[in-house]
Amino acid sequence: VAKDVNIFFDELEGVNSPSKDDDSLLHHGNLTSTSDDASRLEVVGEEVPDKNKTNGLYFRDGKCRIDYILVYRKSNPQTEKREVFERNIRAEGLQMEKESSLTNSDIIFVKLHAPWEVLGKYAELMNVRMPFRRKIYYLHRRYKFMNRIEKQISRFRGWLPRKPMKLDKETLPDLEENDCYTAPFSQQRIHHFIIHNKDTFFNNATRSRIVHHILQRVKYEEGKNKIGLNRLLSNGSYEAAFPLHEGSYRSKNSIRTHGAENHRHLLYECWASWGVWYKYQPLDLVRRYFGEKIGLYFAWLGWYTGMLFPAAFIGLFVFLYGVTTLNHCQVSKEVCQATDIIMCPICDKYCPFMRLSDSCVYAKVTHLFDNGATVFFAVFMAVWATVFLEFWKRRRAVIAYDWDLIDWEEEEEEIRPQFEAKYSKKERMNPISGKPEPYQAFADKCSRLIVSASGIFFMICVVIAAVFGIVIYRVVTVSTFAAFKWALIRNNSQVATTGTAVCINFCIIMLLNVLYEKVALFLTNLEQPRTESEWENSFTLKMFLFQFVNLNSSTFYIAFFLGRFTGHPGAYLRLINRWRLEECHPSGCLIDLCMQMGIIMVLKQTWNNFMELGYPLIQNWWTRRKLRQEYGTQRKTSFPQWEKDYNLQPMNAYGLFDEYLEMILQFGFTTIFVAAFPLAPLLALLNNIIEIRLDAYKFVTQWRRPLASRAKDIGIWYGILEGIGILSVITNAFVIAVTSDFIPRLVYAYKYGPCAGQGEAGQKCMVGYVNASLSVFLVSDFENRSEPTSNGSEFSGSPLKYCRYRDYRDPPHSPVPYGYTLQFWHVLAARLAFIIVFEHLVFCIKHLISYLIPDLPKDLRDRMRREKYLIQEMMYEAELERLQKERKERKKNGKSYHNEWP
Repeated sequence: VAKDVNIFFDELEGVNSPSKDDDSLLHHGNLTSTSDDASRLEVVGEEVPDKNKTNGLYFRDGKCRIDYILVYRKSNPQTEKREVFERNIRAEGLQMEKESSLTNSDIIFVKLHAPWEVLGKYAELMNVRMPFRRKIYYLHRRYKFMNRIEKQISRFRGWLPRKPMKLDKETLPDLEENDCYTAPFSQQRIHHFIIHNKDTFFNNATRSRIVHHILQRVKYEEGKNKIGLNRLLSNGSYEAAFPLHEGSYRSKNSIRTHGAENHRHLLYECWASWGVWYKYQPLDLVRRYFGEKIGLYFAWLGWYTGMLFPAAFIGLFVFLYGVTTLNHCQVSKEVCQATDIIMCPICDKYCPFMRLSDSCVYAKVTHLFDNGATVFFAVFMAVWATVFLEFWKRRRAVIAYDWDLIDWEEEEEEIRPQFEAKYSKKERMNPISGKPEPYQAFADKCSRLIVSASGIFFMICVVIAAVFGIVIYRVVTVSTFAAFKWALIRNNSQVATTGTAVCINFCIIMLLNVLYEKVALFLTNLEQPRTESEWENSFTLKMFLFQFVNLNSSTFYIAFFLGRFTGHPGAYLRLINRWRLEECHPSGCLIDLCMQMGIIMVLKQTWNNFMELGYPLIQNWWTRRKLRQEYGTQRKTSFPQWEKDYNLQPMNAYGLFDEYLEMILQFGFTTIFVAAFPLAPLLALLNNIIEIRLDAYKFVTQWRRPLASRAKDIGIWYGILEGIGILSVITNAFVIAVTSDFIPRLVYAYKYGPCAGQGEAGQKCMVGYVNASLSVFLVSDFENRSEPTSNGSEFSGSPLKYCRYRDYRDPPHSPVPYGYTLQFWHVLAARLAFIIVFEHLVFCIKHLISYLIPDLPKDLRDRMRREKYLIQEMMYEAELERLQKERKERKKNGKSYHNEWP
């Protein structure tokens, strides 16, 4: 609820308002109040707490708590705008003090405090919900049989150890608002609310949010749009604006013996410390200190990490199943024993002929990921993604109820200054506020969206071009490594090619990410979104699309295109009629896909963790080092809290965007190609356990305290998660059907193997599969440019006549040489049928689960209905009690009125 603030100029405030940013009353190193004497909270004869004077969290009087800090430089030319802005701040009732920095006299800190009257006024305007009655907990009526069962269960639990993951309740403070019914604050009904102390009734996060709300609606210049702190920050009038941390996060005394010094110290000990990595997060305390938006992020991250436990366990089971059945796998046995099968070279000229048994190790490694449990795991992960999202809805509903977000609605957002500047000439009435506002024509909006979409398409083409460059690198280097001097590289030329290509691809990914951020920023600003939330959603969608394509394009190539369109010996398909396309390893392409996912996932997560924590750690360390050199250790420790917080790193310009993006991309890696890499959930789980504590440490110790803002959910990210869940079903179906050998083995077992027609598909039915999956090629049919330099005489003592290759083709002496066999068409039909059946089956299961799991738990729905009823009763009883008291007082005073109620 914004109201225009009249601007007071010098002639209207001649005496009370000092000029030149109040520098005439500024004393270096001392706290000097510029607020009116009448509005001070000092009481004559009352002692000022010495601790409050020295901890840097209060004004000079030791009573007025600092709710917000503004920072500017005296050398900045925007003096007049700051002067008018600060006069209007005082006109709104905020109290102000200034102090110069101890390290740089050019830097000025403006400390703001909101008195009780201002807090009450704006809390009512902002509909801030505050506690007014303690909750009455009641138990459902249960049957005697259920009570007996619960008694037996509780007796059994008594023998078990205490849950080690729960935090000690004695350590956490009593968060009163979570045990009370809340209602929008009202000054007329202030007697309804639980107010033990007016100074602590509104917590620090709420106080700073109210002050920020005021600052966003204060004018700094004449004009309709010259209003708000954000515009002053963007034009450089102020250098920084932030609420203060609640003191130091470290203490000389143990938290167990002396308790926590403040909420920041408590968060560090119970949340950001590495010693509590296995414990649940104190989400209520996080929400109280950082606000609901950041609290929801950590709640979602904790929920995602917890849901990864079953996925990681099943994935590890699939991997261990492959390990235990390795010695019983008929296919890998035949590959390891095939010393008489000579495979054709995998590249032109320099690649030699090789025995199939030389790929024994790769065949065994492939079996670890591509075994009988892979299909089950793919179905499980598709269902897991749905269950994760559906249960997150329920979890979010519980959190929204506990944090009073059920009935909260976002305020009407302010229009972005860039939008106002661009379209200020054309206005129309806002249907909500009824005020005129800038308007963007439909044709202009469409043209900008078309240009933006064209830019997105162009950048995707750049990604495809980068992948094409990687493909050419793989094609060229496989021949180079095959002719290498070192025997280790020469004998493992294809693995060396894949490994180096993945590392180069990772470097390209990281370089393009920097470019994509700038392009996404340019395209989003080109679209001219109307509000900040629209800008944020547009930017988020572009950045996710860019990074998702950048991160997964090469993986899609390896999964679905590598070795699929190479032709056959004697008639290879070539790029630009020059480079022969790369073939899969004799053991299949799945090993390449596993290597790609493993390396990219590990490197990406390691790099992200370093950049998230290492970069601010290094910057803060460098700042502390400079201060230590200039002022010494003792002087540095005596810095006030605003000075310490100013030297910390500000939160990212895009808020929680980087944190969400990292986790969403990881979720895509965990689900999209999980059939090819079952260990992906385990790697994600290990990373997230570290990620939670890294983010917590960063928020508590390395960043300035962000403004506590509210939110009902995780926003546009939920829709992106649903889209990834749908895409994962399709990609896993294609990975199983196309990339792995699951379908060819199944067709062989039921149609061509020893058990054909018997309805069995065990290991005994796979005898002869390797030989049946290889075709024969006449060596004399090689093209001149692909003919190998060696004639293969090292295998049998005479030049080779025939070699084998992976495909289903007729032999060279058949009526149609190298034509597709009937088995090829059977395998192709089975693959297409599997894709259709798998997708329909999994999608049906997903929709069934979505239908069966309600978004709102039944007990929560009942609690909400009962709370609504009790709140109405309590408000009625409290109002009735107040009226009866007033009636008795009037009778005592001899006053009476007609038509009194009740």
